[in-house]
Amino acid sequence: MIMPRFQRWLRRPIKQYYTEHEALKDISFSVGKGETLGIIGRNGAGKSTLLQIICGTLQATAGQVEINGRVAALLELGAGFNAEFTGRENVFIYGAILGLSHQEIAARFDEIADFAAIGEFIDQPVKTYSSGMYVRLAFAVSVCLDPEILIVDEALAVGDVKFQAKCFRRFEELVSRGTTILFVTHSTEQIVRHCDRAILLHEGGIACEGEPRTVSNYYLDLMFGVRREESPDVSAEKAPLASARSGHDLLTGHFNDRPGYNENEYRWGNRLAEIRDFHISQDGVTHETSLVAEKPFVVLIAVDFKAYCENPIYGLTIKTPDGVTVYSCNSRDQRKGALYSIANAGDEKIIKYTVGNFLGTGEFLISLGVAADQGGEVVPLDRRFDSIHITIVNASTMGGIVDLRLEVEEL
Repeated sequence: MIMPRFQRWLRRPIKQYYTEHEALKDISFSVGKGETLGIIGRNGAGKSTLLQIICGTLQATAGQVEINGRVAALLELGAGFNAEFTGRENVFIYGAILGLSHQEIAARFDEIADFAAIGEFIDQPVKTYSSGMYVRLAFAVSVCLDPEILIVDEALAVGDVKFQAKCFRRFEELVSRGTTILFVTHSTEQIVRHCDRAILLHEGGIACEGEPRTVSNYYLDLMFGVRREESPDVSAEKAPLASARSGHDLLTGHFNDRPGYNENEYRWGNRLAEIRDFHISQDGVTHETSLVAEKPFVVLIAVDFKAYCENPIYGLTIKTPDGVTVYSCNSRDQRKGALYSIANAGDEKIIKYTVGNFLGTGEFLISLGVAADQGGEVVPLDRRFDSIHITIVNASTMGGIVDLRLEVEEL
């Protein structure tokens, strides 16, 4: 009886305690010398897995990776350093892993310690570090050992604002010397500002690849569950400049025909309301997009509602051409208090934004939007990103993108 039972036990089906998951599939891309590639995507899209395969800490089940150059990587918090060793000891261990001699690491140690700026903690065990201190040291080691390829995975989100600015300046220095950078982030602004090219990963594959702003916009679609719709074809003749003061009289044309319209805008939303037209004026001059510094200007928009909306929110954002947000606010969060109104299907609302103009000389892009507040959830109705191009002229001799009215006096 023993043998038949044993044979039945051998023949029984083996229970599987796991399910297979294909983290990446059909991934193929190349990155050139001195190029900064941004990688963006939802959590679980495969970003970290991809970087770990490139670094060699994970082995792909299929395919191959070709790397020409020494790789330095700053992956998830906690990877790479031995928590029991001091910061100083970890610097030498990491440098040795990269193939540097003890003498080469020692020659760069002061630069690394200065960049990390953690003071006497450099000789304390890493397990005593805060997350910010850990990232400062890990990044300092990665960028100060002259890597040919630098890989950064979301780690900079832990650092403070000053340290992040310091890191991006170092990025620029490395790129100027020919370093290739792979940069994973959830920040679309950082992708647009710092990357030459971008890849959007979605469900293990490449959903979009190319110009950073286009990829970032595609990413926003995925995040908000929005399918991009093409703007309706507008072939009407340009509306004449109106001298009447009524907003309805000034907004009788079409958005795409107005001076300053940016044909590379990105538009999305469920279109239950549509921003049909806009008008900019300064000192009574209509349809003006070349604006004099230090003088307020007015932006009017016409919004057509196709459905009832109890609490529409009207927003305005100003950005630099490389994606840096200079200012953003809306009718719900404005300083003088929220603007509450009701819109019925078929209503046309004329909205007036009065903008205090403290911008410096240069080019700027205005984004406009209307959304619905549905029980605390903001639902996009029509958002027109980077839809209007304006130029600020005759600013003072101040430098930068905003005039903060600096005054200097001797006491």
